[in-house]
Parts: sequence; C-alpha cells; structure tokens
Amino acid sequence: MAVQRCPDHLVAGDGDTTVFLLHGGYGSKDYWRPQIETLAMNGYRVVAWDAPGYGISPLPEPFSIERLAESCALLIETVGSARNVVFGHSMGGLIAPKVCELSSRVDALVLSATLASLQQGGKDFASDFLEKRLAPLTQNATLAAAATPLVKSMFAPGSGGPLADLIIEVAATTRTPTFRAAMYAIQAWDGAPVVQRVHVPTLCIAGRHDPVGKPEEMQKLAALIPGSEMQVIDNAGHYAWAEQPEAFNRVLLDFLRRRLAANRSAA
Repeated sequence: MAVQRCPDHLVAGDGDTTVFLLHGGYGSKDYWRPQIETLAMNGYRVVAWDAPGYGISPLPEPFSIERLAESCALLIETVGSARNVVFGHSMGGLIAPKVCELSSRVDALVLSATLASLQQGGKDFASDFLEKRLAPLTQNATLAAAATPLVKSMFAPGSGGPLADLIIEVAATTRTPTFRAAMYAIQAWDGAPVVQRVHVPTLCIAGRHDPVGKPEEMQKLAALIPGSEMQVIDNAGHYAWAEQPEAFNRVLLDFLRRRLAANRSAA
C-alpha cells in the first residue's frame, strides 16, 4: 500500500488542546474561517484540513470514508497536541467516529448535522440524497450551478448574512470529480457499528430545520454513544455554526470547557 501523505491543513491559535475541523462534502477548510477565529480567541489551537481530494490536494483512489479517516488519524499523529478534539460537520461527522476508533489521541468528538449512515434516514432517504446532488451534474450543469441552490435549500428559512454567503461561495469551488466520489463514499458508508464503539465525550448538534441531520435522527445517533450530549439550535438548518453562530458557539464552548476539564481531572 502506498504511504499516505499528510493532508493539507492550516494551523491557528495556541494551547494544549487542538480542535480538528472536518468539513462536509461541499467545501474545504476555507469555510471554517469564522469558526477558526472563534476557537483561537477562546484559547484553543485549531487545525482545519482539506480532506484528501479537496482544496488543491489530489483525489485519492479509492475514495472512501475509511480512507479519509485514516488520513485524519495521520494528521492528528503528525500535528496533534496534548489533547485533541475532532469536530466533524456533515461528511466530516461520518469520518470523525472512525478517526476516534483509529487514533488513541482523540479526547472528544463534536458531530454536527450528520447521521450514522444515510440508511438511518429511511429506505428512500439515501437514494433521494444522491439523486438531488448528482442529477444536476448529469444534466451538464457545473457544480457551482448545481451546488448553490441545494446549499441554500439546506439553510433555515430567513438564514443569510456573510457567514452563510461564505458557505455558498466555498461550496461552489468544490471540484466535480471529488464531489462525485464523496457522494458515493457517503452512500456506501455504514457507520452505526463504529459510532457504537465511541468511548470519548461527544456532543451532537443539530439545526432545528436541517433536512439532512434532522434533530430526531441526530437524537438516535446520540443514543448510540454512551454519555453523549445532544443540542438543537433553533432557527438554523444544516449549517448551524454559520447560521446561528452565537448560539452554536455557546453550546460548543461550554461542552469543551466542561468535558475536557473533567477528562483532565480524571487523568
């Protein structure tokens, strides 16, 4: 097997706790800029990656959730600190539990707008999920043209502003071959057995109006993880951390303070 390259990433902030930010199927590390600033200002070191195939990194073959998790575990081994938190959004939330299984250096998880697998949403959900994302490309639309209306449809009614605009802007830059590979990898992944083996403090966050990581489905995900916490952000959809940043970050920072302090005391 070829040796994996360390994924492209940026590092910001300082401290003995590093928060690794894993983006979704649309996007790259660039849409995390406001979140990076918030975490760094609150005393955390932050590493935001471009998943293999995203940004300017080459598309791996094969492309799978497990392969991405292996790359993230390598990143943690290479640039992690004394304590490490993996924050996975959407596709990143599928990757994060597998990273926890592969790396002994993960101290906490944050799962945003995600599921254990697409099959969790019901028998028609997985096929509908793929159809909505790939059919516009089959009709010869560019990814930018196809992504913009779909991303907008995942916001809560009335959501907008510069953070939402950043999501749309970055999503439109995703390369089409990478996006196709990511959608098929998401469809193929069954993460329920992996999620049940998570053994670190975990926060699950859902937007009240998210059509993908629906609150009731994220509650089922949280129930698979012993001792996990579940929070719902009102007036938010799939991108709660950009749609309602104050409410989202209040929940996130409180979790990090409490659960990591408890871990430190136990050690």
